[in-house]
Amino acid sequence: MAVSNARVFTLSFLAALVFHRNLTDVAVEGSTPEEPPHRRFEYKYSFKGPHLSQSDGGIPFWIHSGNAIPSADQVRITPSLRSQRGSVWTKNKVNFENWEAEVTFRVSGRGRMGADGLAMWFTGEQGLDGPVYGAADTWNGIGVFFDSFDNDGKVYALGTCLRDFRNKPYPIRAKITYYRKTLTVLINNGFTPDKEDYEFCTKVENMVIPTEGFFGISAATGGLADDHDVLSFLLFRLTEPGQQPPSVDSEIPKEEKDKYQEEFQNFQQELDKKKEEFQKDHPNVQGDYISNIKPEQIRQVFEGQNRIHLEIKQINRQLAMILDEQRRYVSVITDEISKKGTSTGSGQVSHQQLSSVISTQQELLRNLNELRSSFHESLKQIGSVQHQGNAGGVGTYETIQHFNDIKENLHTVKRDVEHLVQRNNPGDKVVKCPELPPMPSCLSTVHFAIFVVIQTILFFCYIMYKSQQEAAAKKFF
Repeated sequence: MAVSNARVFTLSFLAALVFHRNLTDVAVEGSTPEEPPHRRFEYKYSFKGPHLSQSDGGIPFWIHSGNAIPSADQVRITPSLRSQRGSVWTKNKVNFENWEAEVTFRVSGRGRMGADGLAMWFTGEQGLDGPVYGAADTWNGIGVFFDSFDNDGKVYALGTCLRDFRNKPYPIRAKITYYRKTLTVLINNGFTPDKEDYEFCTKVENMVIPTEGFFGISAATGGLADDHDVLSFLLFRLTEPGQQPPSVDSEIPKEEKDKYQEEFQNFQQELDKKKEEFQKDHPNVQGDYISNIKPEQIRQVFEGQNRIHLEIKQINRQLAMILDEQRRYVSVITDEISKKGTSTGSGQVSHQQLSSVISTQQELLRNLNELRSSFHESLKQIGSVQHQGNAGGVGTYETIQHFNDIKENLHTVKRDVEHLVQRNNPGDKVVKCPELPPMPSCLSTVHFAIFVVIQTILFFCYIMYKSQQEAAAKKFF
């Protein structure tokens, strides 16, 4: 199978996904998978948030170079500055025969066009720096290119597809699978939060790649620039049906096993020492009770606290809305009293009725303010309970007492709200507030049509101006 010469045109908000291969052979025969393979996650060749980077700024089991900036939840391969290059690569070689990589990334920029793009690599050596999307220009392996700006219009590729991946509401997801000498690329377009909503991009059969290599992600910018952010890279080992997956212990060197065993023993000794110190400081607390507390129980308690906290916040917001509405009604009625005075007539509300409504509304406002203060006290109690739980565990008498107080406050609030609803809805004897006069129309149809035409002309002038500016920038760079 010869390497095809494909021409890819890049338009505004439209980018080309290009699949490359260099210095690799093409096999003669291939097989189509019939049964799904066994997938096993390989954490040493993966990264994701929320604790992505370490205290020294590095990524566990990965190295970064150039302008790449790791953070807690993502790796910014290149910032939106001109002429930037960056990359991340696995520290150790991968020796899987079959694998599947899931890449989640975001490419965003201010202009209608961006540059240059992002690439995912599997190569025999680490291409830490170079002119090909921030990586070396010669490699033995494969590269999947997300091309934002076609510089020369000539792309040598084994498979291509056109997808818009810039400035999407959700991150773009790419699933790249190499299984039984067949490479398949699937794309999530970033229009939905569904992680499994993939579309077929391209498929290349009868392909032979190096048996060992490094995974990497690189990106570059030129005269135009985008932020190239990688949120996660997840690698899975694929094993054919009927074959036994290799054990994890067989893959860990003896030196690493001894190191981890020593760290575990040190941790266990430190934990036992802290338990003894706790028993000395708290002789009244039984150690057996503390040791019997399971992590699932602790998690359930904190989840219950969070749910109560969210419910109280929601009711607090609703009470705030009711307070604002009641204040508006009192203001309207007060204005009507000042205008009408003590005069009465057909279709008008009497002064006595308005005074009764005002007194009722003011009493309602006082009751609602009391409810809000009760909610604030409940929120403070929950915050103190969570703080105590984080500091010294759960299951103590004080924690249970706090939960009982919160439950009583919630029941009191429920009774007060029902009482207020009954008092303010006494049946058919409801005093209606006076209706406000309709607002006059200040804009005629002719004026509106002229305004729309002027706005349309200004919009087209702005579009033409931006197009000329970007064409000049493209020609210059």
